[in-house]
Amino acid sequence: MRVREDTVSTDPWGRVDDDGTVYVRTAEGERAVGSWQAGEPEEALAYFHRKYDELAGQVQLLEQRVKGTDLAPAQAEATIVKLREAVADAHAIGDLGALVQRLDALTELVAKRREEVKAARDVARAEAKAVKERIVAEAERIADETTHWKSGGERLRQLVEEWKAAERIDRVTEAALWKRLSAARTAFAKRRKAYFAGLDEQREGIRAYKERIVVEAEALADSTDWGQTAAVYRELMQQWKSAGRASREAEDELWGRFKAAQDQFFQARSAVFAERDASLAANAEAKEVLLAEAEKILPVTDPRAARASLRTMLERWEAVGPVPREQRDKLEGGLRRIDEAVRKAEEAEWKRSNPEARARAQSAVDQLRASIEQLEKKLGKAQAAGRAKDVKDAEEALAARRSWLQEAERTLAEFS
Repeated sequence: MRVREDTVSTDPWGRVDDDGTVYVRTAEGERAVGSWQAGEPEEALAYFHRKYDELAGQVQLLEQRVKGTDLAPAQAEATIVKLREAVADAHAIGDLGALVQRLDALTELVAKRREEVKAARDVARAEAKAVKERIVAEAERIADETTHWKSGGERLRQLVEEWKAAERIDRVTEAALWKRLSAARTAFAKRRKAYFAGLDEQREGIRAYKERIVVEAEALADSTDWGQTAAVYRELMQQWKSAGRASREAEDELWGRFKAAQDQFFQARSAVFAERDASLAANAEAKEVLLAEAEKILPVTDPRAARASLRTMLERWEAVGPVPREQRDKLEGGLRRIDEAVRKAEEAEWKRSNPEARARAQSAVDQLRASIEQLEKKLGKAQAAGRAKDVKDAEEALAARRSWLQEAERTLAEFS
């Protein structure tokens, strides 16, 4: 079969020989790509052009993936190698050299991308190294210093999660840092275990101490020495509070025993005091009558007579006897208030009748009057001589001394 001359001359990339062999033209010369025995040469050329278009489509798709996505450089390079082999052995007609050039350009682009990825990976690893060094440093600080065991343990668990989330770094550095992190966690666990072991020992000592307190409290539960035993219970309570805390179970059990003993004693005491107070109710009524009578001493006009009346009142008060505790403070307070009023009146009377104080007050009045008389003479001379400054000074001095004289005369009048 012969090919038409126009078909051979019009296609720049291939031809069909007389025997049906199909050739592609390349920069290195012609290369047979197939055989076509049925149909026209144009059909053969069209078929092998379609094969070229399929190959060019694969190259174009790779270009789009390299330029438009984050295709890994290794995967891109592997695809380029396969496409180079496909182009080299292509059973297709077209500009195969152009495809090789496009693959060369992609190779350069992927190489550049590889360098960029490597640089980004180096930066990420450096950042990851800094993150992991920070994690390890914090873990070691917790292991050495923290005594908040619950929060410290929780933080160490969080640091391990942060470690796992961070980027991996080179194997040697990763292993060394992980070893330090593991050592910090182990050290923290040992220190926490030792602390709680010591705490258990301390709590056992507290439990034994409180056990002795409870035994003493239980021994006093039936005591009828109300005052002394109540004081002992108060002291035992102080010892209990200052002893610290045992374990929760021991603390609850011992406190229940201590409180039961204490309640037994104070309830018995309250019952006795209530019975006693009931028998003293008549005394309280009598003292209320006496207090009302003592109120008539106020206001105090004659301190001596008021003191005599109050002395007699106190003798009667003592003769009545004790009163219920809940009324004692009110009654005693009322009597103290009257006694205080009498005492203040006596002090005021003594001040008024004190001859030395009266003499001092009289002397102050006399001195001020003499000073005022001298200043009045000085003022008259200054006015006569027209000495304005001396007049002003004398007037100011007179005003001050006349004010002082008024105060001194009031004090003297109190002694009248």
